[in-house]
Amino acid sequence: METSQESPPEIQTVYAAVSAGNPQLKTLLYKVYKRRWFVLLVLCLLNCSNATTWLTFAPVADQSAQYLKVNLQEINWLSLVYMVVAIPLSLGTTWMLDTLGLRFTLILGSWLNMIGALLRLCGTMVANAYRIQYPVVMLGQTFGALAQPLIIFTPTKLAALWFPDHQRAKANMIASMSNPLGVLLANIISPMIGKTSNQIPTLMLAYAVPTCIICFLATVGIRSSEPPTAPSASAQSSGSEPFIHGIKLLLRNKAYLVLLLCFGSGVAVFTCFTTLLEQILCVQGYANDFAGLCGALFIVFGVVGAGALGVYVDKTKNFTEAVKINMSITALACIAFSVVSQMPQQKVAIATVSSLFGLFGFSIFPVVMELCVECSYPVGEATSAGLIFISGQIQSVLYIILLQALTKPLAYSSRSTCGDTVLGWRVPMMVMAGLCAFFTCCFVIFFHTSYRRLEAEKEADFIAKQHRDRTASDHAPSLET
Repeated sequence: METSQESPPEIQTVYAAVSAGNPQLKTLLYKVYKRRWFVLLVLCLLNCSNATTWLTFAPVADQSAQYLKVNLQEINWLSLVYMVVAIPLSLGTTWMLDTLGLRFTLILGSWLNMIGALLRLCGTMVANAYRIQYPVVMLGQTFGALAQPLIIFTPTKLAALWFPDHQRAKANMIASMSNPLGVLLANIISPMIGKTSNQIPTLMLAYAVPTCIICFLATVGIRSSEPPTAPSASAQSSGSEPFIHGIKLLLRNKAYLVLLLCFGSGVAVFTCFTTLLEQILCVQGYANDFAGLCGALFIVFGVVGAGALGVYVDKTKNFTEAVKINMSITALACIAFSVVSQMPQQKVAIATVSSLFGLFGFSIFPVVMELCVECSYPVGEATSAGLIFISGQIQSVLYIILLQALTKPLAYSSRSTCGDTVLGWRVPMMVMAGLCAFFTCCFVIFFHTSYRRLEAEKEADFIAKQHRDRTASDHAPSLET
């Protein structure tokens, strides 16, 4: 069997081992370690904790504003700072993860997350005579925002380095879905503890303690970026392409660019849904509690759907088919939501559509992360997944600005629970549904790719098997007649 100069690095390595007749090289041996589950656990806890830090104040905005003596817009910036910080730092984070390794990135992320939580605690405990509470809390949120890219880009890298090919999608799903689980916990814990403004310091303490435990587990428990022996052929060359060269390869990869644009649009639609849900529903008289229920259904069904989809694609490897089908159903759910959200007294319909939106839409995130690695291999996993994240963040900002600009003030409505200002969301909702449907059609029509990583692993395994068979036949005793 011959290999060309364009063959993936691990194929050339295995071929060289075969040519040298050395069966003991570790490139021919794949092994999994139980400690991979510990590393996955730490990442899940860290991802969940960082998400709770992000949305700590949103469910208790009034109480937080009263305690910190600021207005609601300044409280909103405690969450928006995550988006502002993540976009410019994302490229540096992808370089760090592919160059400096998984261990360094996770430990740094855990320390930044812990420092941010402790700063928030200190900020709420000091006297506010000099109006330093809010700046200190904002500084703590900024440290948490610095940690977010280090954490959220890691699932694909962890799955590639520590898990065999039949477990990668499940590992990616578990690590990725811990982030929305943190969002759900924040929406439960914050209102439960922060019922009054005087309980905000207690709330900060409740979030700070887990960050210290997680930081200890990461610092002491994660001893290496990768296992001594790789679990698969592709893990041998994970992140083998230089960062700048990897970026150039991605920009010349048609399938990846289609995925970058279309899934980035999907992330933007989901961001708009979670960010603007309360404002959209209150116009028709739906209370904040019901909007919170719809958001919870969206996340819970998304986690359930991701679990089922992760198991399915691990067994079948039908990444493209699964994503196309789910995106198509998601577009229909988005269109349905744009209609029923403008109708009063449709709680069952809105709750059902929100659940379907999460089940088929939110659940594809980990599968898309695996798909972006498959279509861009051998570019580093953090680089390919990181650019997808950046695309989603940028489009999220643009979508929110666009949809808010399209709203129009409405006359007094007896149904509204929005307060003094009532905005019409009919046109923005139709625009959001149109954008979702358009980019879904583009993805279904134009996205076609081979699974480069899986093909490289099959070729490497075939070469290794040939060598083992040849070695066994050479050492077999000859029969003399």
